[in-house]
Amino acid sequence: MTAVSRVAIAGGGVAGIAAAILLAEGGVHVDVFEQKPDPGALGSGITLQGNALRVFGRLGIWPAVQEESYSFDVLGIRAPGPEAPVLAQIPDQRTGGDEYPATAGMYRPDLARILTERAREVGANIHLAATVTSFEQDDAGVDVTRSDGRTDRYDLLIGADGLHSGIRAKLGIDVAPHRTGMGIWRAFVPRPESVTHTDLYYGGPAFIAGYCPTGADTMYAYLVEAAQDHGDLGETERIDRMRELSQGYGGPWDEIRTSLTASARVNYTWFTAHLVPDAWNRGRVVIIGDAAHSCPPTIAQGAAQAAEDALVLAELLLGRDTVDASLWDEFHARRIPRAKAVVEASVQVGQWMLDHERDADVPGLMYRVGSLVSEPA
Repeated sequence: MTAVSRVAIAGGGVAGIAAAILLAEGGVHVDVFEQKPDPGALGSGITLQGNALRVFGRLGIWPAVQEESYSFDVLGIRAPGPEAPVLAQIPDQRTGGDEYPATAGMYRPDLARILTERAREVGANIHLAATVTSFEQDDAGVDVTRSDGRTDRYDLLIGADGLHSGIRAKLGIDVAPHRTGMGIWRAFVPRPESVTHTDLYYGGPAFIAGYCPTGADTMYAYLVEAAQDHGDLGETERIDRMRELSQGYGGPWDEIRTSLTASARVNYTWFTAHLVPDAWNRGRVVIIGDAAHSCPPTIAQGAAQAAEDALVLAELLLGRDTVDASLWDEFHARRIPRAKAVVEASVQVGQWMLDHERDADVPGLMYRVGSLVSEPA
């Protein structure tokens, strides 16, 4: 007997689909409502730490992820400037355990496709171009109305609908993402043969210049700057701005610059952060993933924390007989302190750069976070 037999999930990102896979495997009827007509249509690259890969192993998708990603166990540090000398190559922590690499880079739409295919394989129902428009709950369940006007009864509604979560707003939770003062340029480009792991360049025209291989022939490159309003820039202007900012970096960036064309899908987003500090549920409706917490990508833990939310929630729902206060108490005790530590550390790395703190202990902070997430969620 499980605590739930029917679950609705708003959102088809990492958190929502991971929860769908685990619950459907456990015999639960799952309906996922994703507003996009194709969840894998957009995106560039994503950096996945070992603790994310460990959850993917539990989801049964690690072999597919491994085949379609690029794994490595070292982080390079380079100096800005035309010569771009390598200052250090640091062994990265295998936060998922010895059976998984420290890091894997991947094309984000490929990850979305693999997750969705697995969810369907285990019996979850994925409804595309569909949203949860309203819900009414009582002590026994939730009546969920979706965008086609249909209303169905569920034991639980999971809001995994991202940064600007409609479910969060409907619950009356007034915590929302706030900008942290940085913005990031990203581009998806061919991988130079010399790029076999992530290198980070600190300083120069940007706070950080970096790249991450995502496959045999692909990678994504990024530049982090003080947040700017680039919303009115067209495609050619975005390409020109990223190319101009990259002029301060040599090494592989000399090849990356020549690849900054329309095919690179250059985009710009602001860093944001938030954490719902108390209960993530209101009765039988709960938020997870970016709906509950978000962080800048400075330590690459966003997807990992979303996947861990789903894992812990599904474990409790499948291992209990009822949805009660003790279930929610355990869920929050396991997830909030860990998410809080990651959010705070991610923001702190950026704040050190904005404040030009030369004595900032970035390696020490990264090691402490790595040690924390090395323990299973």
